[in-house]
Amino acid sequence: MTEHDRLDEDIQKELTIIDHLVELRDRLLKCIGLLLLVFVSLIYFANDIYGFVARPLIDALPENASMIAIDPTSPFFAPFKLTFYASLFITAPFLLFQLWAFIAPGLYRNEKRLAIPLFFSSVALFYAGMAFAYYVLFGIVFNFFVSVAPEEITVAPDISSYLSFVLKIFFAFGFAFEIPIAVFLFIWAGLVEPDDLSRKRPYVVVGCFVTAMLLTPPDPFTQSLLALPMWMLFELGIFLGRYFLKKKAEVEEQEESGS
Repeated sequence: MTEHDRLDEDIQKELTIIDHLVELRDRLLKCIGLLLLVFVSLIYFANDIYGFVARPLIDALPENASMIAIDPTSPFFAPFKLTFYASLFITAPFLLFQLWAFIAPGLYRNEKRLAIPLFFSSVALFYAGMAFAYYVLFGIVFNFFVSVAPEEITVAPDISSYLSFVLKIFFAFGFAFEIPIAVFLFIWAGLVEPDDLSRKRPYVVVGCFVTAMLLTPPDPFTQSLLALPMWMLFELGIFLGRYFLKKKAEVEEQEESGS
């Protein structure tokens, strides 16, 4: 190869990298633009959104009790912050799609066929984790905490502290519900076998409770409400992995018999 050919090859590689960076920039701008558009559209309803998220706690409070704002700026910044996160949750499928569209050209056809259902499943599971936290966990936990409060204590949670609590729980349950996807990917990549994971079940159960202890408030009740679904989702991941390997073996057997 001559010096001229090497120079042309280097220029071609440089142009390819620049093209990828330009594409990445364009996709990031689209993501930021949509996020800002949704945020601006929702900001008028910031107080309503906060009221919806706070409803499980408000319903659990004693009669004539209410939430309070310790910081003078909390009545503005707490709903404002929640609206931003709500916009992020709403636009998450589009943001993930942009990521998928960026890396998809580098995938093989069979990888694309697998990645598309995994993409939709991961988004649906994240939303399912948030819905589980809101519709199941919050009602049980808040009623329990309020019921065990001493009679001399007036339960009046701070709106900023409550927001930090629910955001932490939403993210914890959203990511915890991704366990079947993670387990399936490990099995699909050949890193582990379903039987090996089954034999490690006692360690996984302990790991679920340790993870729940790190992600949730320091009480065994809330930790159990996260750890038990994590364990069940782990079992679901093993089941899906076994089903995938069975179907893969059947296809390979048919190909061998056909040849």
